[in-house]
Amino acid sequence: MSKTSIQKWVSVQLSQPEKIGQLFMPAAFINDTEVEIQKLEKLIIEHNIGGLCFFHSRASAATNYEGKKEVIYNKHSLDTLKRLIDRYQKAAKYPLLIAIDAEWGLAMRIEDTPQYPYAITLGAIQDNNNLIFEVGRNIARDCKAAGIHWNLAPVTDINNNPDNPVIGYRSFGENKDLVLQKARAFIKGTQSEGVLTSIKHFPGHGDTATDSHLGLPLIDKSKQELLENELYPFQKLIDEGVDSVMVGHLSVPALANGERISSSISKDIIKGLLREEMGFNGIVISDALNMHAVSKNYPKKGELEWLAFDAGNDILCFAEHPEEGIKTILKNATPDQIEESFERIWKLKKKIFGVQKMDSSSKLENSNELNTKLAEESLTLFKGTENRISEFTANTFVGVEVSRSADNLFFESIHKSKTFDYLAFSKSNWIRGTKAIETEKNILLALFPPQVKPANKFGLSKEELEFINEQVATKNTILYVFGNPYVLNHIDCENAKAIVIAYQDFGTFQKVAAEHFLGKLESKGKMPITSKELQE
Repeated sequence: MSKTSIQKWVSVQLSQPEKIGQLFMPAAFINDTEVEIQKLEKLIIEHNIGGLCFFHSRASAATNYEGKKEVIYNKHSLDTLKRLIDRYQKAAKYPLLIAIDAEWGLAMRIEDTPQYPYAITLGAIQDNNNLIFEVGRNIARDCKAAGIHWNLAPVTDINNNPDNPVIGYRSFGENKDLVLQKARAFIKGTQSEGVLTSIKHFPGHGDTATDSHLGLPLIDKSKQELLENELYPFQKLIDEGVDSVMVGHLSVPALANGERISSSISKDIIKGLLREEMGFNGIVISDALNMHAVSKNYPKKGELEWLAFDAGNDILCFAEHPEEGIKTILKNATPDQIEESFERIWKLKKKIFGVQKMDSSSKLENSNELNTKLAEESLTLFKGTENRISEFTANTFVGVEVSRSADNLFFESIHKSKTFDYLAFSKSNWIRGTKAIETEKNILLALFPPQVKPANKFGLSKEELEFINEQVATKNTILYVFGNPYVLNHIDCENAKAIVIAYQDFGTFQKVAAEHFLGKLESKGKMPITSKELQE
């Protein structure tokens, strides 16, 4: 967009309803029906919607995904996204801010696009935040290639609850300084490409066992405790000048004058704490307003949108009732209140459209080289020693895989250097496989948890966990974990000869883990989380 065209629309005087329309960022779905696409176009045209937040499909949006609705995957989603962005921008009177959740890359929402490690993996990397900068930069480049201005990341929550059902692996860890350092590096990498960021989920979603997509979490801590820990990275990053803060749906009575109200609709938390006490003057964006933590409590159309705006949110993300919301805000809000939020959004738009150079013909980044570096730097020897693994490698052993995948590059890579038998366990060969290793003394166990979230013990069956624990208890077992390290809470780690955390199941991470097992590289990472179960 040229400087002349920017000056043309930023100098226009908008009506009050048009200004309110700019506050709304409804959901847009990449894989949607033509009927729904036209409905959104109509909404943009008639109500001057300010931005869109893209999701893969209606079934994949979190409140639906958790309900196990079938997600139809489409390898052409990226091309569809680009066409839709162009189509929606043409429908808009004023340019739309296009946002997406790309915490670990566009792959979070779009098939066949680069994926980078989860934040918990990056949290294991020691003294090499330049790599985190590169992750933020590469994701930002991919966003620009897709036509996206705003990556709603990074997660700045301190994950200090091992039972957290939604944040866990999305957090850099449980140490406030580590979270700050990693988030800062990710932000700087993103900003280097002119892409916007948003730190979330204010005032901190880490210490809860409730998923705010489904219910309202309660964080029952004192204000002093929160200031010293959960709010610490938010304050530091605000002082350094972040683009926006996303407010989560959390009940934090100590910050809301004792009231058990969602932070996303609390004046005490947004206008009082965030604006006045913490000094944030940028954009405040709500977490998705379709989330059941708040949406189920306000069935009247437009009421939740008004409450979120009145509490201090400038942008209403995933607002389900924009038309009614605009009418309610127009009826209830003061002109100054509307003007204040509008001016922040207009200023942000002027900035972003003056800096970003979108090019839909640009190729996406090749993630392999960076992911290999990240795998090498994050690989963590959690229990045992390098010498113990070397001694194990010198003897005969059997490889055993607990996985739902057909491919195992970890064993295949090792097999190129060492001859050994290995078995993959599934329901069809469970009994036969168990008998086959009864006489084996040394077991190299590769665990690929089916889920990254902790629900239902990461998707592992009772039989699988019993088998794993039996091998650890009765054999000389070395365990490599290709997934969320919190899975170790369900494994008796005490008798394992060595435990190595690879964090991801990417092919690059499996190959690096194989190099480590063969003694060709040493582990450098350190677990970014601890708990009683995870301590030796």
